[in-house]
Amino acid sequence: MAREVDLFVIGAGSGGVRAARVASSHGARVMIAEEYRVGGTCVIRGCVPKKLLVYASRFGDEFEDAAGYGWTVGERAFDWPTLIANKDREIARLEAAYIANLERAKVEIVKSRAVIENTHHVRLTATGETVRAKYILVATGGRPHHGADIAGLDCVISSNEVFDLKEFPRRILIQGGGYIAVEFAGIFNGLGSEVTLVYRGDNILRGFDDDLRAHLRTEMEKRGIRIVTRQTVTGVERMEAGLCVRLSDNEQHTVDQVLFATGRKPNSQGIGLETAGVKLAPDGAIVIDGFSQTSVPHIYAIGDVTNRINLTPVAIREGHAFADTVFGGRPIKVDHTDVPTAVFSEPECGVIGLTEAQARAEFNRVDIYKSSFRPMKATLSGRDTRSFFKLVVDGTTGHVLGCHIVGPDAGEMIQLIGIAIKMNATKADFDRVMAVHPTAAEELVTMREKAASYVREAAE
Repeated sequence: MAREVDLFVIGAGSGGVRAARVASSHGARVMIAEEYRVGGTCVIRGCVPKKLLVYASRFGDEFEDAAGYGWTVGERAFDWPTLIANKDREIARLEAAYIANLERAKVEIVKSRAVIENTHHVRLTATGETVRAKYILVATGGRPHHGADIAGLDCVISSNEVFDLKEFPRRILIQGGGYIAVEFAGIFNGLGSEVTLVYRGDNILRGFDDDLRAHLRTEMEKRGIRIVTRQTVTGVERMEAGLCVRLSDNEQHTVDQVLFATGRKPNSQGIGLETAGVKLAPDGAIVIDGFSQTSVPHIYAIGDVTNRINLTPVAIREGHAFADTVFGGRPIKVDHTDVPTAVFSEPECGVIGLTEAQARAEFNRVDIYKSSFRPMKATLSGRDTRSFFKLVVDGTTGHVLGCHIVGPDAGEMIQLIGIAIKMNATKADFDRVMAVHPTAAEELVTMREKAASYVREAAE
């Protein structure tokens, strides 16, 4: 006889762990299966280790800036193996904390791949055991996708392998233009690499506000990052001098490492979804309703495998809402509008709400407020950098529709601004707030003059 549980969770990433813990707190018997490491992409080889590497990459600037403030910094050197070893220890600590929290919540953890056999049965490949579950939750996240099959693809690494490189690459070429690509361009540039970023589109960070994209690109290029747009990598060959990378315009680069950050795909293959009758979108994403329920009534899915908004806090919120809905008697639909996000580039970006283009397409009147200035810290250090702030406002009601920031601590600022925008604050509400001086964030409440106003012409 198969063992029975109320909930079987496939995938112990941030979303799956939250769902399992909350469901258990509602009295459910819960089992969670993970074939790799507890913590998922974010904790093991994503947001957390990446932010640690971002911190490491910024110390070079601090050493240089110190001179303008009267400090003399002695001889300095960077050691990649020390950074990676310390990162590994912190990730191991976090994984242990995740495991402890699951055990404290009385969730049974199984180290195995899990395959759905039918609507209510899951097979553990490590043991062959079958478990019967009243409900199944799929939280398997996403996986790197390299795109077209090109010559030398076996020479390329993804964001999975980049955290475990044995040697620091003095020359690196990164293909991609999204979060991961621009973040690692900043990381390796800050640590001393010669960085080339190749992107097929017109500019980096597709989908972000155009002014933000242009400002960040300028700042990255000031730092010595070479950004090549409208090109793709067509081949990679291992040579004595390194990896020879050929681009679509036949330009060639010789580097020590090639990182592809060309997007991620839902990790939905090989876990029995088709067998169970779960409907998938053409890109492999699991099709769900507002309550994260799939086409099969007792099977649910959350996080990146559904390809809604692929951010860790979103997966956590979806997991919590699922558990409250199914086991807590409180039906909850997650609100996916106005989700704040940060790109830990250098300088970093913080964004919430509509871009200027999106607002102008949707609203009859749009007002734009912008500010660009040299950060106060850079005045004595002499660093050539500028911060950028932009508010997108409904010209009819005054509601702030979007906020876009490039500069130090942009991620911290956008989290707090997100509260105001989620509460439907107006530009007048912003203006009534006293400025905290001297700070960069005061720009948000002191921008008074419109940079532009747009009125949409009525359709004939």
